[in-house]
Amino acid sequence: MTVTSKDLFNKCYGRYAIPAVNVFTMEQVLGLFKAGAQANAPFLVQLTPVARNYASPMMMMAMINAAAKIYPKAIYCVHLDHGNEAHAFDAIKSNQYQSVMIDASHDDFENNIKRTSEVVKAAHKSGVFVEAELGVLSGVEDDISIDEKDSKYTNPSEVAEFVARTKCDSIAVAVGTSHGAYKFSGGQGIQFDILKEIQERIPNFPIVLHGGSSVNDAEIKRINTAGGQLNQNAAGVSQEEIVKAIKYGICKINIATDTRLLWTRVHREFFRDSPELFDPINPGKTYIEEYVKFMQQKFDLLGATGKAIEFNQ
Repeated sequence: MTVTSKDLFNKCYGRYAIPAVNVFTMEQVLGLFKAGAQANAPFLVQLTPVARNYASPMMMMAMINAAAKIYPKAIYCVHLDHGNEAHAFDAIKSNQYQSVMIDASHDDFENNIKRTSEVVKAAHKSGVFVEAELGVLSGVEDDISIDEKDSKYTNPSEVAEFVARTKCDSIAVAVGTSHGAYKFSGGQGIQFDILKEIQERIPNFPIVLHGGSSVNDAEIKRINTAGGQLNQNAAGVSQEEIVKAIKYGICKINIATDTRLLWTRVHREFFRDSPELFDPINPGKTYIEEYVKFMQQKFDLLGATGKAIEFNQ
């Protein structure tokens, strides 16, 4: 059953967080819905412009709609991640997204407000929730590539004005995380002093944490043992910091890198151990099983397990 992002965040604020998971393949969609249904946990299905280009918006939505029929007890919201105006307007027009993100964070403050406001105006006419971004995250993910020197923390003194002028419904902030598998290169972690001040300036307003993958060191080692060449100095967000961030208004935590690492580990190990096999169904089944286990652990960590019942009342 679809729910709105507004309902999700109103329920979870300060209590637990909703995982927002980027999907690209049938295995990921099916695994996400199966895990959500089994854990009785709400979630957001995120589609990036790259995912939409890869499989087409029609194919992606067809897979999501099919998974929702297979797992009718799943409580979810479909979200456009990191879109520009064209992506956002197309998603709004389709009437299949409950929320969209307009990412104008690389622009100056005034132009970010202008671009975000235009999307908000169109989205709210159709009852669609809007996530905006203030501050710039470093890292690499899909077609996003930002050097660390070009990243910048969200300025807490700007958030209240930004929210008031754009009328956005949630705000993604830059507080030390980054996109991709090479996070926290300086070892700084989440800047809780900045996050605390942001929350104080916009109390009870939903805050979003991008770059929320953990980047499990054991997964990196297994990938490299099976022939990979990933940087073993990669580090993600610690579980302790994730849990702590929820108390500071973080309602939505984006997850992408971890599921990609999982895909890589499963497939590298499978074909290393079974070089005579070639059927994609075999590693596909294993990936779905591992994906479900991974997501159930995330639901537990974020405190979302068992919370879907709140949206059936």
